[in-house]
Amino acid sequence: MTDAGALGADEDTFIAVVRSGDAARFALLTERHRRELQVHCYRMLANYEDALDMTQETFLRAWHKRESFKGHAALRTWLYRIATNACLDFLEQRRDRTPVPSGLPDSSSEVLYLQPYPDRMLPEDPQESVVARETIELAFIAAVQHLPPRQRAVFILRDVVGWPAPKAAEALGLTVASVTSALQRARVTMREQLPGRRLDWRSPAAHELSHDERGVVHSYIDAHERNDLDGLMSLLRDDLRFVMLPEAGTSTGTAKDAVDGWVSGGLFQPGHDDWRCIATTVNRMPAAALYRRAPGDPAHRLYTLAVLHIVDGKIAELTGFDATGKPWLGLPPTL
Repeated sequence: MTDAGALGADEDTFIAVVRSGDAARFALLTERHRRELQVHCYRMLANYEDALDMTQETFLRAWHKRESFKGHAALRTWLYRIATNACLDFLEQRRDRTPVPSGLPDSSSEVLYLQPYPDRMLPEDPQESVVARETIELAFIAAVQHLPPRQRAVFILRDVVGWPAPKAAEALGLTVASVTSALQRARVTMREQLPGRRLDWRSPAAHELSHDERGVVHSYIDAHERNDLDGLMSLLRDDLRFVMLPEAGTSTGTAKDAVDGWVSGGLFQPGHDDWRCIATTVNRMPAAALYRRAPGDPAHRLYTLAVLHIVDGKIAELTGFDATGKPWLGLPPTL
């Protein structure tokens, strides 16, 4: 199957490189697709470190399968096909990569292997469909994990990347009818997982944070650094959803319940009351990197990354991540 209008100099050059066996030029031509392939793998796997591994696996497989590239499809399409199947193979081997029950009364579930995606690693000149904010936010990534792997691949290729059904079917070794059926089932699940959220992911979408989001992040940081519990409480919705990954235990409750729970767990108590914070973004979402100075330590050390979903000027969801030992976040280890 040919990608209409997509083939050109890149494909001709690539075929010549394949015939020559020039590994350096092969790497040069494929490397330009690394960041968007990494985003694709992240959507499939919800884990940044797994996405790094599967992107590298994609390039290894591409080199070993280079003779299979005949120029009937664009180079980008060929690489996406390899990346998708590498992720499916990974998921077949890893039985721990499925959501688990949260224990909450609403029968929700948790994606304990979810990791944040550093905005600095997104494609520098992205196509709208690759990194539209709605398709990289944590809620979307977690929702996709509720789809069976092959159904997940169909949904991402069709509704996010924007492939037509025949192209997705060929990439996955399925019939067009089975792709269409899988997509219909996937859309139903996504509507259930993301009630009330924007669901038309192929339309133009926002990339930048709003003025209100930036303001809430700075207020959150100020309250944390001053151990201002009332100020912190005022920023939270009374139906706040909170989770600290990779630990299990999603909670929902009032703003007061949330703050009281954090204090009873030791936060803002001696030894956990000397904070410095910096504003950042991950998954195109507002976030605060929290640095704690332990008694006797001259430096504030990176402790937690708090990712905020803000609705009408209040924090509706707070997803915390253990930020220690994760240099790929691109955050300074100490302040």
